[in-house]
Amino acid sequence: MTALQALPAVLDRIDRDLDASLDRLFALLRIQSVSTDPAYAPQCRKAAEHVANDLAGLGFETSVRPTEGHPVVIGKSTEKAGNGGAPRVLFYGHYDVQPVDPLDLWKSPPFEPRIETIEDGRKIIVARGACDDKGQAMTFIEACRAFKAVTGKIPLDVTMMIEGEEECGSRHLFGFVRDNAQELKRDLALVCDTGMWDAQTPSITTSLRGLVYEEVRLTCADRDLHSGLFGGAARNPIHVLADILSALHKPDGSVAIPGFYDGVHELPDDIKADLSGLGLTPEKFLKPVGLKEPAGERGRMLIEQIATRPTAEVNGIIGGYTGEGAKTVIPGKASAKVSFRLVGAQSPEKIRAAFRDFVRARLPADCTVEFGNFGCNPAFEVAFDNPALNKARAALAEEWGRKAVTVGAGGSIPIVSDFKTVLGMDTLLVGFALDDDRVHSPNEKYDLRCFHKGIRSWARIMAALAD
Repeated sequence: MTALQALPAVLDRIDRDLDASLDRLFALLRIQSVSTDPAYAPQCRKAAEHVANDLAGLGFETSVRPTEGHPVVIGKSTEKAGNGGAPRVLFYGHYDVQPVDPLDLWKSPPFEPRIETIEDGRKIIVARGACDDKGQAMTFIEACRAFKAVTGKIPLDVTMMIEGEEECGSRHLFGFVRDNAQELKRDLALVCDTGMWDAQTPSITTSLRGLVYEEVRLTCADRDLHSGLFGGAARNPIHVLADILSALHKPDGSVAIPGFYDGVHELPDDIKADLSGLGLTPEKFLKPVGLKEPAGERGRMLIEQIATRPTAEVNGIIGGYTGEGAKTVIPGKASAKVSFRLVGAQSPEKIRAAFRDFVRARLPADCTVEFGNFGCNPAFEVAFDNPALNKARAALAEEWGRKAVTVGAGGSIPIVSDFKTVLGMDTLLVGFALDDDRVHSPNEKYDLRCFHKGIRSWARIMAALAD
């Protein structure tokens, strides 16, 4: 029996087993695996061992691998799966969670999961980690469990990698992936740590913006100067810096750095049409934060500006006297932090070099510059004609009754770039979180419907990929 032939029975099993699936999720949610606080290290170890034992019960060959931080759980399916042409997949998730502070804002203890019915009638799972990422990761594990119960095997060759430091920067995962590249290299990575477009519309994240983050430090005079004595004659580094930063953008909102758009692709017409049909308006997106007018590239849809186009942003400026009251000085130094979100095939190293050249070209006499860097990561994107992507979109549409949209994410998940550059794999980012899930905040929740249909969705995706 093929996975597609078994799918109706698998979906039925998922429906009948939902209460047991919730029990298993709740057992994981009760573990206080806060990764950033050393006091919770034993709980992180407990969570890793819990996940490893659960996977072992499904027939995975499991191990809890030490790192200099929290351990990584590796699970490998052992039975022969697929038809020879099916992709071997690496599933990535994380068992660690954010701190719960401020605790007094929680309506119930954060590590005592419960089901609640909210005003609009939705049932939700409330607990720290309910959505990010324990509930999401468990959707895939539960789909594997249903296939195992019905057919005796998992339909794909699956390797699980569940880490414990995502919420504190995955500091030790990058080295772990490089050190174990031959073991972890597969044909395709799957990640369930993203969201849906809305409560009715599934989505697949097909691109993540890269990041170049620079600090610029300008020096003019060798000390702060009395503005009454030196004003009008001494060069002011704040003026210089302001001129340079204002020159970063052209009047049409595009970035003025030469070569900045090298490697930036246009979206296919059908994908643009899909994005246009989502109806993201300034009223919906900007009004809740007190704004009205999109300030990005003119002629681009708002959703392009925030997800699929590169950006240059000034994140902070420091210079002169910033304390209480007045102090009449011309500062000797001024600095700024500037970040660039990258897309497509933009080169982080070339963008960094071009920005530094842009600054140096605008420096007047008697002014020097130093640079620092906080990050230099490439963008990630999946080709729109990727067969796995199209199979996953079709599977999601079958489950949700709506076309699955492909969207770009404005932020970065650096390990996904390593999946591409180190392991040579594309990644499908399929998640079922909603905008109101209060991720990282008190009273984090995960819709019960998203958890249930997320399991069903992964079963459909695995069957489609195995076909």
